[in-house]
Amino acid sequence: MQPFSVSSEISTSQLPWKHRLTLRFAALLFNASIRSDLTVNRRLLNFLDPKIPPNPNSIHAVSSSDLTIDDSRDLFLRIFTPTVAATDSVLPPVIFYFHGGGFAFGSAAATSMDMAARRFSKELGAVVISVNYRLAPQFRFPCQYDDGFDAVKFIDEMDDDDPLLGKADLSRCFILGESAGGNLGHHVAVRASEYAFKRVKVIGFIASQPFFGGEERTESEIRLCNQPPLTLKLADWFWKAFLPAGEDRDHAAANVNGPNGRDVSGLRNFPATIILAGGLDILIDRQRRYYEELKRMGKEVKLVVFTNGVHGFFSFEDLPEYSLMIKEMRDFIAMFHRNIL
Repeated sequence: MQPFSVSSEISTSQLPWKHRLTLRFAALLFNASIRSDLTVNRRLLNFLDPKIPPNPNSIHAVSSSDLTIDDSRDLFLRIFTPTVAATDSVLPPVIFYFHGGGFAFGSAAATSMDMAARRFSKELGAVVISVNYRLAPQFRFPCQYDDGFDAVKFIDEMDDDDPLLGKADLSRCFILGESAGGNLGHHVAVRASEYAFKRVKVIGFIASQPFFGGEERTESEIRLCNQPPLTLKLADWFWKAFLPAGEDRDHAAANVNGPNGRDVSGLRNFPATIILAGGLDILIDRQRRYYEELKRMGKEVKLVVFTNGVHGFFSFEDLPEYSLMIKEMRDFIAMFHRNIL
């Protein structure tokens, strides 16, 4: 793979009205689900985004199954496997998928997350392992990071006769995280860089609108503070619910490039990274900073900005931006494929 440290912008059209209304509804739902005492109305969330079982049959050329890691913390994996035969002898790569939701919403079994992971498996030709990590505020930092890393270790330590080993290439593993899942993915990638795996090799990190924070407001946070679905007020609530009591947004978990952030320049195995950002996302300035810092630290990193993309645009598969995003992901993964042929 050739090193790259580039930034590019893809000009996109304004979001259609039907999607703007959907995002405004999502913002209303989120605000109705959170409470000032840092509790969550999960009954409402589960009613509107119900959980569904895995499907061993081929749906959209992908089958799925669940694998339990730890019942006591409801840590399980939903594994999506392409059912279309490969065109060559190369096994499909593995993608560890971390959903978004501000560390407080979502589930690997939720309808929306199930559909997203299934699409990724089909579009990227990969075995997608969707991780059901614990949620704030019941479980705060570092529970989510522990669950994410334990999921990677669990796959690495599987028995030799596990059928997954014959269906996927564990030497080509990627982390794909959306929003809070992108933040989680960064911290799991850091841990993975320092761990001696037996089989798993994390070689790429796809950060889709990663959720970072900090005490000092950025220009985009001020300018886009009321842009649904992720308003500044909602983002602040997420950080309060997730970070240890008494900590502020300059905690290393939130402000990865701040005064307490981890310098990853010495981590030789930190994976190549592609950052997918939206120009109308309140987090865009922090994502640009993340790109600049990774580049300064000598890491292989690419930033792609979709000029009119709001936070969560990756949820609308009928938008041209979705297809462009998938192409960026596919090209990123394909670089490693070419490297082993």
